[in-house]
Amino acid sequence: MAFGGLQSGGRAQDIAEINMIPLIDVMLVLLIIFIITAPLLTHAVKVDLPVAASQPAPPPPDAIQLSIQADGTVYWNTEPVDAATLQARLAAAGRQSPQPELHLRADGELAYKHVARLMSDAARAGLTRLGFVTDPHDTP
Repeated sequence: MAFGGLQSGGRAQDIAEINMIPLIDVMLVLLIIFIITAPLLTHAVKVDLPVAASQPAPPPPDAIQLSIQADGTVYWNTEPVDAATLQARLAAAGRQSPQPELHLRADGELAYKHVARLMSDAARAGLTRLGFVTDPHDTP
């Protein structure tokens, strides 16, 4: 920067140059920092990781679809069954390992006592996984 000069000229002009010395100093300091820290970043710690051995989970058993119509007819996976066959199939399903899930569909006009009877028969057979299937489009 020129504040004054030896020239006796009438008008002094500003110097429009960038002072590069501070920029070079900062870059040299950063370069030294990176040279010092780069070897520290490549230092690795050895860790003995545990080895896990597992088997894939068994596939879940198929769900049993039980449907009850308004007249009391019971369907086992779309196949109509009578009371004796239903009891035998429920007992066989209760002995399976893992137990299948029982999906229960009941007609809206059906008396609840039929649904309660079917639930108690399933509980007596040892079936503990019971789900109710509803149709959200059938609301009045």
